[in-house]
Amino acid sequence: MRRDWILLGIGMAVLVAGCSKTDMVVPQAPTPKLPEETRAQKAQNAADVHTRLAQHYIDINDLQGALQKVKLAVIDDPNYVPAQTVMAYVYERINDMPNAEIHYRRAVELAPTKGDTNNNLGAFLCRIGKVQESFAYFSKALADPFYATPDAALDNQGVCQLKLNDRVAAEASFRSAIERNPTNAGALLELANVLYMKHDYFNASAYLQRFDALGKPSPDSLKLGYDIETHLGDKDAAQTYSKRLMDQFPDSEQAQALNQIARP
Repeated sequence: MRRDWILLGIGMAVLVAGCSKTDMVVPQAPTPKLPEETRAQKAQNAADVHTRLAQHYIDINDLQGALQKVKLAVIDDPNYVPAQTVMAYVYERINDMPNAEIHYRRAVELAPTKGDTNNNLGAFLCRIGKVQESFAYFSKALADPFYATPDAALDNQGVCQLKLNDRVAAEASFRSAIERNPTNAGALLELANVLYMKHDYFNASAYLQRFDALGKPSPDSLKLGYDIETHLGDKDAAQTYSKRLMDQFPDSEQAQALNQIARP
């Protein structure tokens, strides 16, 4: 851009010199000054780099490497929320629940109104048995008007409600999650299971088929499909689920359970 300006200036100077004896100085374009990074920005950028590296190590299942990198991120910038979240996740993966809780809570302290941080803490509390406490954080997550995935919080909330054996509330949460995101696999599977427990086998089958169409089968989903179709009296469909379970997850507990049923 600057070179073009200079060339244009030379052309103008020549043109003026040809018609006037007056020397003319063509001003040069000022060199733009880039804003200097503040110390806080530099710290956050460094933390971001180390956090991304930690996520890469998580992807390749190197949790030790991930922990080393995310520790550097937290040193770079203790107030960088993604670093606190990844730190919590890694600690949870290595079964260090006290430290995981510290960092999940720290993320919420730093971003108290954000949907994702509140959902993460709520889901964690539910997993470690602090079910009643978790609901306040799901509510905060759902109160965030800019939360991109409220269906995730609703799905997690439903799972926690099932832990309290509140099937009515859980069903409502799963249905609300599916209304917001029709491809929420977890909510579809959980709702199929709740309906199965209610002996509503027809609708349970419909929601399980929607889950199955997403292409994410699991031992739980295939065993549930077998149970639902058995109760509906559709032996062919039940056998299809059974065969898929044996072929795809032969060593699973669910496959072993079906093997026990099949033995005379």
